[in-house]
Amino acid sequence: MKKILNFSILTTILGMMLVFSSVDASAQRRKPVVRRSTVKRTVVRPVVKPVAKLYRVDSGTTFRVRMNGTISSKTARIGDSFTATVTEPVYSDTGIVVIPVGSTVNGRVDSVKAAKKGGDPGQISVSFVSVRTPNGSTRAINGSLTDLNTKQAKSDNESTASGDDRKNDKLIFIGGGAAGGAVLGGLIGGGKGAGIGAILGGLGGLAGERFTKGEDAEVRSGTEFGVSLNQAISMPKFTEPIN
Repeated sequence: MKKILNFSILTTILGMMLVFSSVDASAQRRKPVVRRSTVKRTVVRPVVKPVAKLYRVDSGTTFRVRMNGTISSKTARIGDSFTATVTEPVYSDTGIVVIPVGSTVNGRVDSVKAAKKGGDPGQISVSFVSVRTPNGSTRAINGSLTDLNTKQAKSDNESTASGDDRKNDKLIFIGGGAAGGAVLGGLIGGGKGAGIGAILGGLGGLAGERFTKGEDAEVRSGTEFGVSLNQAISMPKFTEPIN
């Protein structure tokens, strides 16, 4: 009887052990397997572009430009913008080309006075605010209208110019001549112009005393004049754009 009882107890214990072993094995089978990724992470570092060397163009530098459109004292308004194209390269103080032929200069109308019948001729005062080279380099400038003959008109830091026989005359476009057009003149007192530069509107070299009153100042497309820098600028060496 005892042998039977002991055998029964042993059988029960073995059965329980088998049950626990089965549960443990099943749990191990269900245990998730963690796999390490074999993909290598790439560290992206920002690209640092080299800083372009800048070259100085001194205050008082004058360069030649050609008008791209037409402005007139009859229709122009203060704040109107216009453009002109550089026709000769501009060099730095070390002889490096920074503004090549074909660059665009942006101008602005600062004041305008329409001609009056039987009165004074029309007048347009302008300034130049930026230049853009063919490769996209852009710089703000402080430029004034000036004569192409730099020996007769010299710029200073106050956006004015002085000729050989006049001082502190701000240059403007002034109407004159039966054929219309515009001349460079000095803004004096009430605004009458004194010709100190080249006549720009096809007036055939007429002097200031032959201005015809009542003509509007019309600066036509193709007119050439000078832009004088009132402040020095710094620009990179010009390089041709890559197509």
